[in-house]
Amino acid sequence: MSTRDSEYGGNDSELTAVVHDAAEIVTVEEDGSLGIYEDAAVAVVDGKVARIGATGPVTREYPPEDARLSVDASGKAVIPGFIDSHTHALFAGDRSDEFEAKLRGKTYQEILSEGGGILRTVRAVREASDEELLSNLVSQLDTMLAHGTTTVEIKSGYGLDTETELRMLKVIARADDRHAVDVIPTFMGAHAIPENRDADDYVDEVVEEQIPAVAEQGIAQFCDVFCEEGVFSVEQSRRVLRAGKEYGMTPKVHAEELAHIGGTQLAAELGATSADHLLYATEEDVEAVVESSVVPVLLPGTAFGLGAEFADARAFLDAGAPVAVATDFNPNCYSQSMGFAASLSCVEMGMTPAEALVAGTKHAGMALDMEDGSGTLQPGTSGDIAVLDAPSYVHVPYNFGVNAVETVLKGGEVVHRV
Repeated sequence: MSTRDSEYGGNDSELTAVVHDAAEIVTVEEDGSLGIYEDAAVAVVDGKVARIGATGPVTREYPPEDARLSVDASGKAVIPGFIDSHTHALFAGDRSDEFEAKLRGKTYQEILSEGGGILRTVRAVREASDEELLSNLVSQLDTMLAHGTTTVEIKSGYGLDTETELRMLKVIARADDRHAVDVIPTFMGAHAIPENRDADDYVDEVVEEQIPAVAEQGIAQFCDVFCEEGVFSVEQSRRVLRAGKEYGMTPKVHAEELAHIGGTQLAAELGATSADHLLYATEEDVEAVVESSVVPVLLPGTAFGLGAEFADARAFLDAGAPVAVATDFNPNCYSQSMGFAASLSCVEMGMTPAEALVAGTKHAGMALDMEDGSGTLQPGTSGDIAVLDAPSYVHVPYNFGVNAVETVLKGGEVVHRV
């Protein structure tokens, strides 16, 4: 990490926004380090970052009074908007009683075997109308935005049949159109085995019926699978992901969450964009991720909620992997806050505040195949910005349990303000 007082050039007479007099503005560099500008300003032109540097030079070239929006960030830190690269944010129903059950000693697998867990949410989603699902999702996106998230990945997977999976993806697309947060859709028909179904038979349905229908719909960018003991085997997962890939959907893998069965190696074999969870990843898995350029997405909120051991972030970081961190927001991991995920990353996974910030911005964008510099706050990238009610980005993980975000800009437009 370097403290900098250099500036980026760029000029245009039509200003979207100027955020000025910030205690610090934090960018993410090409090598994954942080650039920190003190007493700084950022100018956004036509929704894109035009210049960052010391307040004086930037505001002389881009006067705040000429901008559609001027934000006085005196005493505050400015960071890139968060990218939450792994969520199951579209659902219906309530499973708070299962939280209590886990505290009394029931395991995730026991709850699932009794018809709870994912299968319970599937029943609630099937019964909900599209408008109910959309209302639920928009409400969740409001909360995410208030916590500084400007882009989020959302999976289907609470349908487990063709009709409901397509409905979920359609609702996800409608939410993307309606809401300020950019939404990246993922198809996850292979999220669980439906009640009273044989696993191989259901995989046949996913491969032969659901995936072609999802591809024809044209919404999902990724295809994900829960490669896990008691859910989908490595071979079953391989069938699903290969089929998705043949229909133009990039693979992602839920791997090594509850046990080690080889999902990470599968992600490497198929050139998946990411392998997610990785609580039980081995040294060989770390090597495979690095060699194949698969982004490891760690989800500390899940381990926290399960009372499980946390993923070994340091093993991936020391090997040079671009570690991403996400919330895994879902009814079993009920947190929409990337700030809380950052706190857990630091306290429970040994990451530095700088590593946690990069994991929730630039590297998270990599986990979604975003090649436009999203999550870096560099010139030419979208003006997706979070202004903190704190003098340093370190306050995001440091002030755990409290939302440090005061103002959020999307493309240079204020979309949330306390």
